[in-house]
Amino acid sequence: MLRRCAMRLRTFGATPARRPGAARRLSSSEKVIHKDYALPNPSWTKDLRLLFDQFMKKCEDGSWKRLPSYRQNPTQALQEFQTRFVDSKFKKEEQMSKAQQFSRSLEEGLGFEYVMFYNNVEKRMVCLFQGGLHLQGVPGFVHGGAIATIIDITTGMCAIAEGVAMTANLNIDYKKPIPLLSVVVVNSQLQKIEGRKLFISCTIQSIDEKTLYTEATALFIKLDPDKPLT
Repeated sequence: MLRRCAMRLRTFGATPARRPGAARRLSSSEKVIHKDYALPNPSWTKDLRLLFDQFMKKCEDGSWKRLPSYRQNPTQALQEFQTRFVDSKFKKEEQMSKAQQFSRSLEEGLGFEYVMFYNNVEKRMVCLFQGGLHLQGVPGFVHGGAIATIIDITTGMCAIAEGVAMTANLNIDYKKPIPLLSVVVVNSQLQKIEGRKLFISCTIQSIDEKTLYTEATALFIKLDPDKPLT
């Protein structure tokens, strides 16, 4: 059975967001401007800020693109997804309007701090990840489930570049534990496409590339709009 991927609808091609700050409301139209969590905040370590700046420079020539990230899906994107893939009898718009992205539901610095960059030519997604104190498993190290989550998010975003998709299979080989608050590089790349199947590889390494923490492979299935999920 397909399981849900922590996906971000309409992330590619989204309008660049302003610098971090509370979501604000425009008095004229009552349109909510959501905070972009893929931008530096006070909890980011020096290493994460340095890597962020390096990748932002790569974005200047258009070869790479930074992906914004929000706690909630834009209303229009949510409605479009439900229209295409969810049976009408299972839609609960009022409840869904309150839903938050799992990886962005914790306070800054305590959970998943990350930013993603995508290279369309290489079909590669790079996630700069810092695991917060509330992601602890074995004392002092990031929980294996949290590592699986950031892998699923990164490979999922790599898959969604090809169309709306969900995780069908995720295989993870944990090599070494990741220290809490350390910064690692999650590198994901599309390997091949077979029909609606998307095969993706992933590694997690230290920022100096000397330590391999995790290896993974993932299979995603592009959704068929003629077949509802429920």
